[in-house]
Amino acid sequence: MFFKRFSTTTLIVAVICSALFLGVLQSAKAVEPAVAIPLPTLDNPKAAGALQTAVLAGGCFWGVQGVYQHVHGVRKVLSGYSGGDQSKADYHSVSTGTTGHAESVQVIFDPKVVSYGEILQVYFSVAHDPTLLNRQGPDSGTQYRSNIFYADDTQKKIAVAYIAQLDKAKLFRSPIVTRVDPLKAFYPAEDYHQDFLVNNPSYPYIVINDIPKVNNLKKVLPGLYQDQAITLKEVNI
Repeated sequence: MFFKRFSTTTLIVAVICSALFLGVLQSAKAVEPAVAIPLPTLDNPKAAGALQTAVLAGGCFWGVQGVYQHVHGVRKVLSGYSGGDQSKADYHSVSTGTTGHAESVQVIFDPKVVSYGEILQVYFSVAHDPTLLNRQGPDSGTQYRSNIFYADDTQKKIAVAYIAQLDKAKLFRSPIVTRVDPLKAFYPAEDYHQDFLVNNPSYPYIVINDIPKVNNLKKVLPGLYQDQAITLKEVNI
């Protein structure tokens, strides 16, 4: 894997070594441009009500969390693990690719401001590449798969219909491989993984792989973008 993540001790060493990667940053190829996609034809109407939750996997949770922290109407985003049969999860075990869990994010949003369909619009267009099987950017393995974990039948119907809609429109160069599975559980990741993009904007992995995603959100979906990132220190839910 390319200059990724780890324990707090290794992280300190990595930050010290980051200066060695300045030349890499100058010549590194940016992530693929975002795909401008339409809203889902099947969606929940925006309406006042209780906050809702979406759980999504799309590669390294650093970048996916960082994107949703800039989505208008999102109230909280947690990095974590989901999808496996294990009754607990931690970074070391999930990284082996043997637990069935995927690096995921839990997105809590206000349905009167942003719909579940719009959450998925961000997911498919800028948060990751849904046509890549068990890999994203420099990371590979089932723990980096594209996976939507639905909380109820409504979320399932919206997700399945949206994938069919996008595949039929042939907006991507390859078919979408995103799995749609029931949400069994979500396990928050370790503290040092939370708000990682916000706290480490100059970290080489973030600069190359994740900052472009936030920029793409602002460019492709400006109506959903908010400049101020929502961090865990600022939320009370």
